[in-house]
Amino acid sequence: MSIRVTNIAKNTSYFTLALILQKVISLTYFTIYARVLGPADLGKYYLTISLTSIFAIFIDVGLSNVLTREVAKDQRRTSEWLGSALAIKLPLAALTSLAVIILVNWLGYPELTRHLVYLSIICMVLDSFTLTFFACSRGFHNLKFESISSVIFQAIVLVASLFILQRGGGVRWLMVSLLLASAYNFSYSLIILWRYWRIPIRPRWHWPLLKQSFWLAVPFAGYAIFQRGYVYLDVVLLSKLAGDVAVGIYQVPFKIINALQFLPMAFIASLYPALSLYWQENRQQLSVTFVRAMHYSAIISLPLAIGGWVVADQLVAIFSSDYQAAAWPLRWCLLAVPFMFLSYPIGSLLNACDRQRANTYNMLIVLSVSVAMNLLLIPRWGVLGASWTVVVTNALLVILGLWKIRLILQNPANWLKKFGQTMLAALLMGLIIWQFSSSLPIVVTLIISGLVYGLALLLTGSINLSDMRSVFGSFSRSSAD
Repeated sequence: MSIRVTNIAKNTSYFTLALILQKVISLTYFTIYARVLGPADLGKYYLTISLTSIFAIFIDVGLSNVLTREVAKDQRRTSEWLGSALAIKLPLAALTSLAVIILVNWLGYPELTRHLVYLSIICMVLDSFTLTFFACSRGFHNLKFESISSVIFQAIVLVASLFILQRGGGVRWLMVSLLLASAYNFSYSLIILWRYWRIPIRPRWHWPLLKQSFWLAVPFAGYAIFQRGYVYLDVVLLSKLAGDVAVGIYQVPFKIINALQFLPMAFIASLYPALSLYWQENRQQLSVTFVRAMHYSAIISLPLAIGGWVVADQLVAIFSSDYQAAAWPLRWCLLAVPFMFLSYPIGSLLNACDRQRANTYNMLIVLSVSVAMNLLLIPRWGVLGASWTVVVTNALLVILGLWKIRLILQNPANWLKKFGQTMLAALLMGLIIWQFSSSLPIVVTLIISGLVYGLALLLTGSINLSDMRSVFGSFSRSSAD
C-alpha cells in the first residue's frame, strides 16, 4: 500500500511540474508566433490544429483509457490489450486521415490551409499512437517518462520554431517543427514500451478481444468526442463564418485561459483517487472533500478572472498591436475561468461516484448549445460572439453537474456561502489593481493586490487561520515524506 501511495505522490509531482513547464513553453512560442505571423497566418495555423484535434478522437475512440485500466488490473496481459488496440487503431487512422482530407477539400479552404492540414494529419496519427504507448506506461503506474517527454516535445517545437523564423521560414515550416516534435514523442514512447517495459509492439487480430476492447472503449469515446468538439469546434466555425483573422484574434484569449488550466488539472490528479476512496468507504468525508475542492477552486480562479479583466489590455499588448481587438474577447473568456475551475471537481466527483454517463450527457448538451450559439452569434459579432458562448456554456456545464450531484451529496451547495465571501475578496483585489495599475509598476501592483486579497479572505471569513495552518502543515508533511 505504501508503495502505491508513493507512486501516486511521485506521479502527481511529475505531472504537475510537466504541466507547468509545458504551458510556459507553449505560451512562449505562441507569443513569438503571434508577433511574427500576424492574425491571418496565426489563424490558419491554429485552425489546422483544431481541425485535426477534433478528428484525432476517432482514431483512439477511448482505447487508451481502456488500455490504462486493463493493464493496471493485470500487467501480464499488456501485450494482448496493446495488440488489440493497435489492430483497431491502424484502420481507424487510415480512415480518419482520409476523412479529414476529403472534408478540408470539400469545405473549399485555400491551398496553404490544405497543405497545413496535410502536415497536421501526420502529427495527428503519430500523437494518437504515442497516446496509446504512454497509456501502457500509465497502467504500470508510471507518469515519469510521459511527463519528461511532454516537456521535451514543447522544447523541440520552441527551438525548431526559433530556427525556422530566424531564417525567414513561413507558417508551413512552423508546422514542420510540430511534426518533428510529434515524431520524437512517438519514437520515445515506442522505445520506452519496447526497451524499458519489454512489451512487444504488434497488432493482435484476435476477434473476441477486439470486440471486447471496442465495447469497453465506447463509454469513454462518447465523452471524449463531445468534449473535443466543444473545445475546438468554435475555431472551425470562426474560420468559416468570420475568416482567418478572427481565428488568429481568438487564439489570444483561448491560449491564455488554456494556460491557466494546469492548476485545476494538477489538483484533480490528486483529488480523484481520494474521492473514489471516500465514495466506497466514507460518504461524509466525500461531501467535506468536495466542498473544500470547490472552495479552493474559487479561491484560485476568481482573482485570475477579475485581475485579468482589469489588465486585459496590457496582456494583449504583449502579442503586438495587431491583437488589440482581442482585449474584450479576453475579458469575456476570463469570466469563464471560475466556471472552468469549478467544473473539474464536479466532473471528478461524478466519475468517482460511477456517474460517468452523467458527464457524457452534460457534455453533449453543452456541445449542442455551443454550436447553436456560435452559429447564431459569430456571423454578427465575430470573436465576441464566440467569447460569449464560452462563458455561457461553461456556466451551463457547472449548473448541469451540480444538478446531478444533488443526488449524491446531501448538501452540495454548502460551498456557495464561501464562494460569495471569496468573490468579495476578489472584487476588492480587482479594485486595487484598477486603482494603481496605471501609476505603479505592474509587479508592485500585483504584490499589493495579492496581499490585499489574502487579508480580505481572512476578514470575510472565506479562510481562517486553521485553514492556513492545515495548508502549511500539508507542505511540511510532504517535505518530511
